[in-house]
Amino acid sequence: QVQSPAHKCGGPCKTEPRSHSSPRSPCLAAMEAAAFAKLKENLWDFMKTDVYPNELLFFKQVEEIRHKGPEHWRQPTIVFELREKAKARGLFNLFLPVDSAAKAGRQGGGLTNLQYADCCEIMGTANHAEFAAEACNCSSPDTGNMEVLARFGTEEQKKQWLEPLLEAKIRSCYAMTEPEVASSDATNIRTSIQRDGEEYVINGRKHWITGAGSIDCKIMILMGRTSSEAKTYRQQSQILVPMDTPGITLVRPMQTFGDDDCPKGHMEILFEDVRVPASNILWGEGRGFEIAQLRLGPGRIHHCMRMIGQAERALSLMCQRANSRTAFGQKLAEMGSIIQLVAESRAEIDQARLLVREAADRMDRLGNTD
Repeated sequence: QVQSPAHKCGGPCKTEPRSHSSPRSPCLAAMEAAAFAKLKENLWDFMKTDVYPNELLFFKQVEEIRHKGPEHWRQPTIVFELREKAKARGLFNLFLPVDSAAKAGRQGGGLTNLQYADCCEIMGTANHAEFAAEACNCSSPDTGNMEVLARFGTEEQKKQWLEPLLEAKIRSCYAMTEPEVASSDATNIRTSIQRDGEEYVINGRKHWITGAGSIDCKIMILMGRTSSEAKTYRQQSQILVPMDTPGITLVRPMQTFGDDDCPKGHMEILFEDVRVPASNILWGEGRGFEIAQLRLGPGRIHHCMRMIGQAERALSLMCQRANSRTAFGQKLAEMGSIIQLVAESRAEIDQARLLVREAADRMDRLGNTD
């Protein structure tokens, strides 16, 4: 038979990532090994007991929300119920690494980026890929935005925005990508942030802004151009923009193969003379690229490890099907070509995991920008 290691969850996902040690970083103090093993055991039990059994209910409730219309877009009831259970288990806000938590003066998960990467993979075995992450307040784009506020926000901004985000009372979005330019090169960004007395005035258009469709999204971090004269990587800044600020228009939810990703949405947004206090600028003018790298570095690790969790689940389904289906007088699992495909998948997943974990470890040792 085609086999993979038995999954601790015992649920629909039958394979488990290989066991990895998490060496103590010389820069970030890691959670002690025995405590971390207990945390992961707790997380696996949460997946088995509360997440996997409610996946179909999640999709059912999302579809009901979609039919009601965008004015009702918020996470379904089951997510709010599971958030309370995750809090009770101590599984809330695992994403906030020890250094960011220390800067913010707030409680995080007590993990390094490397340790949290393993947790991301476990949460990523859920379907939808961020279902468990939403329940643990560890989903995008909120995790990255909370790290930005933790590292660069003033104490007033932390109280106003970070604390309710950490409590999952509100949601957030991050506005960077623009339709008119190739935004993968962020030097192209044209949305203007112009100083006018004690305010900044924002004009431009963004699209694919994840999370902006939710009625619980109350704050946006926007990246735009504050200067055309400064050096290339000092022209961009990031600024806090409350979602109820006059001049913001949610044009439409973007779609991928017909999917609008309700209830978060990936929105096209128009900014017309949007005015916010000058104090909303983060870390001063011209620091946009520095903030972006410090924000996006950990976020890439989170997404990659969740996708490895998805790959593990797909491989488990592949193995189950190979063991249960018969063709031409033999099980698929007995066919050499099928065994080869399973072995190649196993090797590719393990390769990806090793590379991503190495990146997470380097962030812990060298910093997010190296």
